[in-house]
Amino acid sequence: MRLNLLAVFYIFFTTFITSIPAFVLVNAIQNKVLNVGEELWRETLPLQTGSRLYRLQGLKPHTWYEVKISYPASIPARFSLQLKRGELDLSLNLNRRLLNTEKLIFKTESLDLSNQGGMYVLVNVEPEGVVAMRNVSERQFILFNIVCDELLMGIPYKAWWVVVLVLLCLGLAFIIPSFLPPFLLQKSQNASKDS
Repeated sequence: MRLNLLAVFYIFFTTFITSIPAFVLVNAIQNKVLNVGEELWRETLPLQTGSRLYRLQGLKPHTWYEVKISYPASIPARFSLQLKRGELDLSLNLNRRLLNTEKLIFKTESLDLSNQGGMYVLVNVEPEGVVAMRNVSERQFILFNIVCDELLMGIPYKAWWVVVLVLLCLGLAFIIPSFLPPFLLQKSQNASKDS
């Protein structure tokens, strides 16, 4: 009987001790809201295993989105972005790295996001490399900007003015030569033949 009582106490004690780190970890991750189309500037995270959970607000069903982080290249760090449905759900890691920018592109489904606990992006940061300068200590925090943009044909809505400007310039490049006098065009053709 005494052995059974000790066994029950041991099982209870080990179960309680092993559940504490998971509880502390869930509550230790900071939560913030990231609205679609609004960039959060000068966010900070501890460089040693910093994490933050961003709740995505303003998402529409059947729409492509891009979550992007940019950070200074002078601080060697590795960011990772993970898409989550609900705060404790399994993550989807569909990101790609471009120099000092981390991107995550995803499409919302027709599911009701409010019943699912919403969609979240988990941002993790780890140091990558060392500071090359002598007598300079490692930084404790890293600065970064984060934004969630809606995509149209793989391009954020805010960048479509660049596409329109490029198409306008290409159109002008093809139209303007037809209005030039012929002697200007012949000189440019003769100059290219002489080369």
